[in-house]
Amino acid sequence: MKAIRSVLVALMIAGGVVAAPVSFAKPPVMPAEAPSVAVGPQYDTTHVYVAPEDFDRFTDSFVATFGGSKSKQGVFQVTPTPSQTMSQLVFTPSGTISVFGFKTPTPYPFGAERTGYLVTDMDAAVKSARALGADVIVDTFPDPIGRDAVITWPGGLNMQLYWHTQAPHYDALQRVPENRVYVSPQNLHKLVHDFVKFSHGKVVSDNPKAPGVEIGRPDDTYRRIRIESGFGKMTVLVTDGHLPYPFGRESTGYEVADLSATLEKAKAAGVTVLVPPFTSDGRNASIVQFPGGYIAEIHASAAK
Repeated sequence: MKAIRSVLVALMIAGGVVAAPVSFAKPPVMPAEAPSVAVGPQYDTTHVYVAPEDFDRFTDSFVATFGGSKSKQGVFQVTPTPSQTMSQLVFTPSGTISVFGFKTPTPYPFGAERTGYLVTDMDAAVKSARALGADVIVDTFPDPIGRDAVITWPGGLNMQLYWHTQAPHYDALQRVPENRVYVSPQNLHKLVHDFVKFSHGKVVSDNPKAPGVEIGRPDDTYRRIRIESGFGKMTVLVTDGHLPYPFGRESTGYEVADLSATLEKAKAAGVTVLVPPFTSDGRNASIVQFPGGYIAEIHASAAK
């Protein structure tokens, strides 16, 4: 009987039935150090998909809100299977976006990725992501100026990795935007551990009782984790998914010097304020919707 119990315990441990305490201070032990593949936050773009008829109206409103400039617009194939999309970069002091306006149906799973992260070595980045628990949902493929892949992390965080044949040179950002990731408690630890290891980042704050006003539930609290790495900033919002609109729809938070002034410029450019300004965690914040449907958070440091 003692031998049977020993075998059962061994099987339970091998199958993950016996749970061990989880701590962010002790990330998973990897056989080798993950390579550092990040280039810089100015090369990490939010992907925005809009209808072709809304393309110019959207990019004009984005520049009017944040300042900056646009790259030359063109029509390209940026997917591994046949398609055609309008494409343009928009550079602002608060972050860079890649805008797509597909003239053909959008091949799966494109449109679900939140960001594009420039990496120094595509093969090393994909290998590292796989080893750290990411699923490669679009394997590496060539595009007109380099190579790409799409990966997904635990909790459903999709992102594109890209590499350019000729290294780009963008100005440093005045303010680094945050990738806003909503995740369930079940996927929290694996997402944070895996991404921090992949990005060579660090958890800079972990508030288990962040004010619920930040997710549209002022009478509640929730858990909020902030991560910084060579790819930029990430805010992980841990919720039960009971979110009032538009919370959870905003994929990026943009920092500005003056929220009120920015919102005035935005409204003059046709942007709709979905969540009026509120103050929490030392910042004033609002959620807006641009022409074409793109939803974003905008925040500034609160006056002391």
